[in-house]
Amino acid sequence: MHKTISKKKPKLGQHFLRNAEILEKIVKVSEINSNDKVVEIGAGMGDLTEILLKNAKEVIAIEIDPVLYKILKERFYGKENLVLINENALKFPYEEIGQFKVVANIPYYITKPIIFKLLKLKNLISMTLTIQKEVAERLAAKPSTKAYSALSIIAQYYTQAEIKFYIPASFFSPPPEVESAVIKMDRRDKSPVEVIDEKLFFKIVKSAFGQRRKMISNSLKSIIDEPKEFLIKIGINPIKRPEELSIEDFAFISNELCKICKK
Repeated sequence: MHKTISKKKPKLGQHFLRNAEILEKIVKVSEINSNDKVVEIGAGMGDLTEILLKNAKEVIAIEIDPVLYKILKERFYGKENLVLINENALKFPYEEIGQFKVVANIPYYITKPIIFKLLKLKNLISMTLTIQKEVAERLAAKPSTKAYSALSIIAQYYTQAEIKFYIPASFFSPPPEVESAVIKMDRRDKSPVEVIDEKLFFKIVKSAFGQRRKMISNSLKSIIDEPKEFLIKIGINPIKRPEELSIEDFAFISNELCKICKK
């Protein structure tokens, strides 16, 4: 009999993806195999869960809605490679389950917080997520594009992100107001840039994009004294906008600032 852990939670709305062809395509691009432990966040009615169970060694399906949890429990009674969890996915102890992959249709209301939580986990191998098109494009965006943001840099610092395909709203029940995308994010063995102080690096990135329409010299005033002079000194054009700077540029700014602070 499969294991279950139940914690009663209030009913929440979800957009269910029940098209078998699309679900099979999601599992295919996730590249999971019979040796993998897979976490599904927001298992819903269990359509994706069923396909995952056929392809993975173990599936941990997390569903906060107690009504949906009951449906899942009845649908998959007796499945030995399934662990059902009825709790908030943001509170689940992922760091305690060993190496794992995530394959999930993420509930919209927790998209960003759950991604930020997962990105920092060293035992995460990859995540294949069905999320809002806009967020997916921001995660995979390159410099000098409209979608490029602090989220792009943070995601790409930890992972290699690639949008696999898009899903029209009509494939969901009920249909969301936005188009969705399936993105695969493979955790990097090593970050693409070396930074002396990660906390400062992320602080600079977030501060810069917090005022993305301003010149970089203006958007960093809260962190750097006389930012214009500092940027000129290290060879960064102070009139550039944040979206014009690469992850390498931000790492360079952060590291040069660290050197000054240590003097």
